[in-house]
Formats: sequence, C-alpha cells, structure tokens
Amino acid sequence: MLVTGPVAMADPPGLETVHVERARDMLAACEAALPADVAVCAAAVSDWRAERAADRKLKKEGKAPPALSLTENPDILATLARSARRPALVVGFAAETENVVANAQAKRAKKGCDWIVANDVSAAAGTFGGDANRVHLIREDGIEDWPKLAKQEVAHRLAERIAQALEPGTREPFRAEAAE
Repeated sequence: MLVTGPVAMADPPGLETVHVERARDMLAACEAALPADVAVCAAAVSDWRAERAADRKLKKEGKAPPALSLTENPDILATLARSARRPALVVGFAAETENVVANAQAKRAKKGCDWIVANDVSAAAGTFGGDANRVHLIREDGIEDWPKLAKQEVAHRLAERIAQALEPGTREPFRAEAAE
C-alpha cells in the first residue's frame, strides 16, 4: 500500500494508493495499513501545523497580522517504529544539510527505526531539482555509503536491500531483536 500526500505523479499501477492531505490523516492511513512487513517512511511531513485552522479568509485590515500559534504534527516514523503492530523493518529518511551521517545516526536512534537513508540536501549537493543523489544507508550494524546514483537507481537499490533483509533464513541483523 502507498500512502501519499498531494503529488503531481500518477498512482503506480497495481498498487493500492491512499491519498491524504494532512499529517494526522497520513498517520491514520499508515496505522490502518498495519500489520505490514515493511514501512518505508519517505514523506517530508511538516513538523508543525497551525493549532487552529481558520474557517474563513483572514483579511488584511490595516493592522498587524494575526498571531500564529503552532502545534506539533504527529511523528509518523517514530509512531510506527514503536507500535505494538510494528513492521519487521522500519525505514526512515533523513534529509540533512550538515553532518549528514552523524545527524542521521542520531535520528535513527531517536525514532527507533531500523534503517535511515540519509542524504545531503544542501544547495551544493544538487539533490533538490537534480536527477541524482548520494545516500548513506544507516543501520545499527554499520553504514553503507552509496555512490552518486540516479534517484530511480537509489530506489531500486533500497528495494533490493529490503528484499534481501526479509528473505527467509537471512541473518541480516537489521534489528537487535531479529539478530538474536
């Protein structure tokens, strides 16, 4: 199942797709999809949302703008990683602009996920708007530094790694509990 926010791409053929607009709806759709073998959380969900949505247009009336009060959006990756119906493999993404690997390692530990796919999204890296990406697959047992690849090849390589990790009889220690 694919849970997606608003995108300009067509739904992939042969795949059940759930369209959402808010982070809370995305979390609900992800939880409804459980149990699952794998969760790959690649969405760049905003950390914050307006505490109260206006029910009408807020017009300029020659005075200061209205106060904007924010509240946290749910942390979908951490919620799925800590769920009682947790997938066997939970993969997150870390878009970083500095200290890419160190920040991604800290995020993997904080969120409780098994793997983090980390990439440099600083302007110098050319990731946004570019066709290629260089990622690091951060796991509990080490780091795989991948060469610069077409973004589609990064996706294929990640899918292959996931399939390998889930093969019956694999001793892939993607999670401490699985390695025992």
